[in-house]
Amino acid sequence: MQTVDIMQEINRLPITKRFFVVEETIKSIKKEEMQHQMELAANTLLDDYTNDKNLTAFTALDFDNFYETK
Repeated sequence: MQTVDIMQEINRLPITKRFFVVEETIKSIKKEEMQHQMELAANTLLDDYTNDKNLTAFTALDFDNFYETK
């Protein structure tokens, strides 16, 4: 289906349904953009989180067993 066909179909809908389509489309775009921004941020910081000694100092404790004291 072409964009023109989609627009024609949307224009045939009642106004409340058209608002619904617009709102859901905007939500979808915002969600996709947020995901993209989070992926960019994660990739930007990946090197720091894997190599910076100040950020990785406590990873030595990852496999230690901890027990609650009573």
